[in-house]
Amino acid sequence: MATLTVTDADFEQVVLKSDKPVLVDFWAAWCGPCRQIAPSLEAISEEHAEKITVVKLNIDENPETAAKYGIMSIPTMNVYQGGAVAQTIVGAKPKAALERELANFLA
Repeated sequence: MATLTVTDADFEQVVLKSDKPVLVDFWAAWCGPCRQIAPSLEAISEEHAEKITVVKLNIDENPETAAKYGIMSIPTMNVYQGGAVAQTIVGAKPKAALERELANFLA
């Protein structure tokens, strides 16, 4: 799997201190749309590994980070760059739509 898993404990090190943009998929096991977009995120992670890192954060297991960033509905995907949120994508979308929204980071 190209996507990584992050937790409240390593979020700062893996995401905020990364040299390249990091897409964080805030998800939960009970969330159908989250499972629906997982293959698309995995493909984006594999195809664009040199430009963006894709990680998953389970909001049930890691409530601190989800609360800190005001995650109210899932799936929510935040792109972090330079330690800050650079873009937010909410809801399940096809891979092509996700790639369009991420175009600035994948170019």
